[in-house]
Amino acid sequence: MSLKVTHTGIPDVLVIEPEVFGDARGFFIETFNQRSFVEATGLNLDFVQDNHSRSSKGVLRGLHYQLEQPQGKLVRVVSGAVFDAAVDLRKGSPTFGKWVGVELTAENHKQLWVPPGFGHGFLVLSESADFLYKTTDYYAPQHERCIKWDDPSIGIEWPDIDCPPVLSAKDQQGMALGVAEVYV
Repeated sequence: MSLKVTHTGIPDVLVIEPEVFGDARGFFIETFNQRSFVEATGLNLDFVQDNHSRSSKGVLRGLHYQLEQPQGKLVRVVSGAVFDAAVDLRKGSPTFGKWVGVELTAENHKQLWVPPGFGHGFLVLSESADFLYKTTDYYAPQHERCIKWDDPSIGIEWPDIDCPPVLSAKDQQGMALGVAEVYV
């Protein structure tokens, strides 16, 4: 498996593009291979949980993180399109409070590596999207926190979708970065 790895504006966040084999019949992708992943990224990770969410256009999920049991996430889209964002919440990091974003689609097959210590969220750009992600630790709702998706101190440039984003009750209660609990 050949992987193209691109460092983003925050070097720990990676865009990963697997090799796609396609012809008139369709395509084949090896979406994860531990050996190839380690060789391409230098990251030897144990993924413990796979998740799948389906959301309608305009749904914005995030910015989520777990203070204890922080999760690294390898994310991808298998149907539709999303704008995916990661925010550095590691207080001692030179990129603390900075964000990176990338469009993930079923067509571009890109994956995003979001390391532990980051807030994560996505906005659905298509009529619906199926979003898959592997995590390096288990979901622990008692440790989950949420940063406001539109915190002006972060300034994520979410794409314009011609309507307000649809948020869960939990995400509507997101904290501003300046008062939120973050990683030390």
